[in-house]
Amino acid sequence: MMQTFRFLVLAIVMMLCLSQSSRSADHIDGPAASADPAADITDVFAWMSPDAQQVFLVMDLVRNATTASQFSNSVQYVFHTTSRPSFGAPPSPEVTLICTFNQAQIIQCWAGNEEYVTGDANIVDGIVSDDGKLRVFAGLRNDPFFFNLAGFRATARIVAGAAASLQFDPAGCPLLDSATSQALVSQLGTAPGGSPAVNNFDRFNVLAIVLSVDKSIVTKNGPILSFWGSTNRP
Repeated sequence: MMQTFRFLVLAIVMMLCLSQSSRSADHIDGPAASADPAADITDVFAWMSPDAQQVFLVMDLVRNATTASQFSNSVQYVFHTTSRPSFGAPPSPEVTLICTFNQAQIIQCWAGNEEYVTGDANIVDGIVSDDGKLRVFAGLRNDPFFFNLAGFRATARIVAGAAASLQFDPAGCPLLDSATSQALVSQLGTAPGGSPAVNNFDRFNVLAIVLSVDKSIVTKNGPILSFWGSTNRP
């Protein structure tokens, strides 16, 4: 039985496009990002609270951040959200959540046209808007992204060796039998030889902007929520 393994192949294609001297995942995207680390997004994350009333949005920046790292006072950190009533339905206009910092690292955040909060958000509980619908934390945190570099490179070598014999579907995705795809998944989850995977990002920190926003603010057009993050210089 043949199956499409889209996510794996996309990841491997990205790895194969890197130079042979690459030593980590692509958390820094190029010379422009390297020269402007406070505007370089390493990852974005989103999830719901257990009662499904709060949406948590996270933007991580500055790979290998230190206690001396700071958010930029000339960058807008933006979460873009859209909502829809069902999968495939047209999305709503964007509701943006925008955060900025001054030189003293005092943050201002706006959630659409409804919520606003400002202050020093580098405290454990963060800061909260007047009616409690927006909570913000901003500061140094351990990089939450787990990356098994040795296993990923081994998987990339396997795929590179088999590239000439791969067949592709009309969308351009390779077709893999279940045994092959399972072998690749297993290699991604272990070190070469089957020993436990090592998290190569375990000793790295990032600057994190973490928002907790009331679901009603970002789901006005339905319960299906999409989001992405950007950094912009006004």
